[in-house]
Amino acid sequence: MTSPLLTLKVHETLRAAASKGLSLVQCSLDLERSATSVEVSSDHWTWKGERYPLLAACKERTIYYWAGDSFQPVARYTNSLIKLVPTEWGPPTFEIDGIKMLPTAQVSPYADAERKVGFIRPRGKVILDTCGGLGYFASWCLQGQAAEVQSYEKNPDVIWLRGLNPWSPGAGSGLTLVNADVSQAIVGLPGQSFDAVLHDPPRFGIAGELYSQAFYDQLARVLKPRGLLFHYTGTPNKLTSGRDVPSEVANRLRIAGFSTELRGDGVLAVRQRAS
Repeated sequence: MTSPLLTLKVHETLRAAASKGLSLVQCSLDLERSATSVEVSSDHWTWKGERYPLLAACKERTIYYWAGDSFQPVARYTNSLIKLVPTEWGPPTFEIDGIKMLPTAQVSPYADAERKVGFIRPRGKVILDTCGGLGYFASWCLQGQAAEVQSYEKNPDVIWLRGLNPWSPGAGSGLTLVNADVSQAIVGLPGQSFDAVLHDPPRFGIAGELYSQAFYDQLARVLKPRGLLFHYTGTPNKLTSGRDVPSEVANRLRIAGFSTELRGDGVLAVRQRAS
């Protein structure tokens, strides 16, 4: 059975129903993907025949899952603190050591992924998704009728988050999820084996190798001529140091054999034919 997921919003809904003596309440236990009916009593609630305790407290920026005998935060600490974080939109973001990995201030991270995937026109294409994260790029590629998506995610704790996130796609049905560092794995991929690439790396200070000339040369090698690449960059350091990361990225991509244009919060590139 899928684990029910609790947020502060759900916790408050259940607590309010219990305090009012209501026996039934509607809420979402899958981060706003759907609504369901929950039976409520003074100290517990029941869903799909299973009984769960009412939490005494629930933190605002935490999602809880049922670990078999208690609700626990959807978070792990191996080398870094990896945490699934709720948003007002429903689809969650995630953080690594407190650094938010997906935009949420003005748009749902899921809708933001839809917009970016649209740049590469996924229909019928074999797509390389370099930094899988929660899988939102892959999800929209599949919904856009991509032929195949090969997605890399090097952190097993992020893959664990995906297993609990109802907005993340499962492997199969055109999606291959590989637990590996794409900066190393790409060397073994065949040349001209992809029709398009989506590259959404962590910021430069965390993963500088994914912004390197050597890596961009590899992207050019595995991408077919006229293949599309969307590289998310954001605008890190622009206000504090004046550094123009999108232009730096575009320049390295041109050296690798791409034509480029700044598009939204990233760079859209086309693999040119070899001269």
